[in-house]
Amino acid sequence: MTQIYLNGEFMPLEQARVPVMDRGFLFGDGVYEVIPAYGGKLFRLPHHLHRLNNSLTAVRIPNPLSDTQWRDVLNQLVANNTGEDQSVYLQVTRGVMEKRDHAFGGLNLQPTVFAMSSPLQAPAIIPHTKGVKAVTLDDMRWQHCNIKAITLLPNALLRQEAVDKGAAEAILIRNGYAIEGAASNLFIVKDDTIITPPNSHLLLPGITRDLIVELAAEHARPYREADITLDELQRADEIWFTSSTKEILPVVALDGNKIGDGQPGPVYQDMHNLYRDYKDLVRAGKAD
Repeated sequence: MTQIYLNGEFMPLEQARVPVMDRGFLFGDGVYEVIPAYGGKLFRLPHHLHRLNNSLTAVRIPNPLSDTQWRDVLNQLVANNTGEDQSVYLQVTRGVMEKRDHAFGGLNLQPTVFAMSSPLQAPAIIPHTKGVKAVTLDDMRWQHCNIKAITLLPNALLRQEAVDKGAAEAILIRNGYAIEGAASNLFIVKDDTIITPPNSHLLLPGITRDLIVELAAEHARPYREADITLDELQRADEIWFTSSTKEILPVVALDGNKIGDGQPGPVYQDMHNLYRDYKDLVRAGKAD
């Protein structure tokens, strides 16, 4: 039976209830994180908690727990559920109000804290060995994509449009520049150099993205953070998506055109192996 955490209590998922006057339900007024756990070890937890705190601060919700309390809650949640590898989802909303009102100043609401964990399957072999298709779509989202908000309707619509077109993901284009995927960060490779857009308010500061940058630096792989034009995207030797659940996912076709030779490239293979080795260190308790 799946165990969840809700406002200070662990309970079966079937027993969890949230009032309809919760601002998360009425307005999408909240933020979230998704944290892998490998071998029962939470992956890059300090980085996820730092991003969570940044998102909460940006939307003016007080962080309901300290980092130590978050660690204790999430470790217990993983221990309470099955699966050697798990995906932990946590969500904090502004809380429950007495009457529906857009404004929230002076209400002194108690944030609603929810977390759940489910078995995390290793990324499917075929997409990672064969690669996936992607399409470019106009980025219609808001101006604060660096906040990991639960208000994900634009992302969901963009992702579904990509799926409707036979693609695994959309690459979002804003003012002629490739920003990120609908549910992922973006990398390209050109002349053996790894390139990813710099962090800004227009994209989510991805935990997996940042780890790829760290691994590239640590292992002396050429990389840089730079804006990527649509033309540069289309002429890339390799394209990848990264996220906590996708890990590193190679793109072999964009808008119906082959990327490189239409197969996952050698730089992807190299970074995929480095990422896999890092995961093994996490399982062994030698990295976070």
